[in-house]
Amino acid sequence: MNPLLSKLQPYPFERLRMLHEGVTPNPAFKPISLGIGEPRHATPQLIKDALTSSLQGLASYPSTLGEPHLRQTIQGWLKRRYDVDVNPATQILPVNGSREALFALAQTVVDPTRPSPTVICPNPFYQIYEGAALLAGADVYFVPSDPARNFAIDYSGVPEAVWAKTQLLFVCSPGNPAGAVMTLSEWQWLFDLSDRYGFVIASDECYSEIYFRDEAPLGGLQAAAQLGRHDFKNLITMTSLSKRSNVPGLRSGFVAGDAALIKPFLLYRTYHGSAMSPVVQAASAAAWADEAHVVENRAKYRAKFAQVTPILSAVMDVALPDAGFYLWADVTAAFKGDDAAFSRELLAAYNVVALPGSYLARGAHGHNPGAGRIRMALVAETAECVEAAQRIAQFIQSTNQSPQS
Repeated sequence: MNPLLSKLQPYPFERLRMLHEGVTPNPAFKPISLGIGEPRHATPQLIKDALTSSLQGLASYPSTLGEPHLRQTIQGWLKRRYDVDVNPATQILPVNGSREALFALAQTVVDPTRPSPTVICPNPFYQIYEGAALLAGADVYFVPSDPARNFAIDYSGVPEAVWAKTQLLFVCSPGNPAGAVMTLSEWQWLFDLSDRYGFVIASDECYSEIYFRDEAPLGGLQAAAQLGRHDFKNLITMTSLSKRSNVPGLRSGFVAGDAALIKPFLLYRTYHGSAMSPVVQAASAAAWADEAHVVENRAKYRAKFAQVTPILSAVMDVALPDAGFYLWADVTAAFKGDDAAFSRELLAAYNVVALPGSYLARGAHGHNPGAGRIRMALVAETAECVEAAQRIAQFIQSTNQSPQS
């Protein structure tokens, strides 16, 4: 067996399952899960129609590079959304969701024959970053986030010796779980470091189309173009349709950026067998070409968060994020900051599942930045999320009145 597999830690939802073993949820309440960030709004009909009208594609082997029509459609979306010019032949590659791309990119980029290859990850983080780095033979350096800046990642404390060994840096903007969006000055800082030390930046932007400000989140390619980096040197951006278009089961997204990176990435994926089905490609092109369903989807999230956030902010430290569909709440006032105990007791008392924040982070530099917090995925319809918020508020109020708290 590959000895690197032993370095992998249990996935957060496996840990959540083990945490909740033996808990009997209160049968007076129907179950509500805010645990997994799986979009549950309706899939747009235009995507379903594109799927069913393209079934003849099942008779053909797909190209790993993807059909020209899909890559051109993605090019058009990037131009409309970010005002960037990307060559569809050399700078765009369809992928089977951003998870697959994140993992495969690390296997492509990391050179394990170099001394102490290092991958930098945010903390808290999406656990695929860590697993991809470890299985590529790299060490992982976790960069702490700053609670005072909505858990934006603070790179200022990374030692020069770490930067010198870094081959890949994962960024997530808008962030998971706190929803922070990187600024142009932050991008400039990372680009300067990439130029100095030669590492690749992988920008995970799968939450980019769910936002609460008037201005859409800045993307990595957009930042590069605004800073005159039109070749997107050492930058790969990736996103997916899962959140944007409510099709997590479609497993469809794309990567775009530096052509010098796309070429070997295509080679890796060709051997890895990661070509996207022609049927999925047709549905994906229909999704990227249409913006009306995205505007409607964003409006639903805005209305939902406008109802849920005030209920919870009245009893706990939580605020509307910049973007994304999570609330990242401080529960240190309850259960002495034990987020796992909070999650377990919430399930028992009110039949609501929430993910402990410590499961989304690693103890690094003497502190787990997710400790004392919970992540709530507001992915269900509004009425269900409001009911969950009301139950959580009742739970916190009862906990505050209890001697054990």
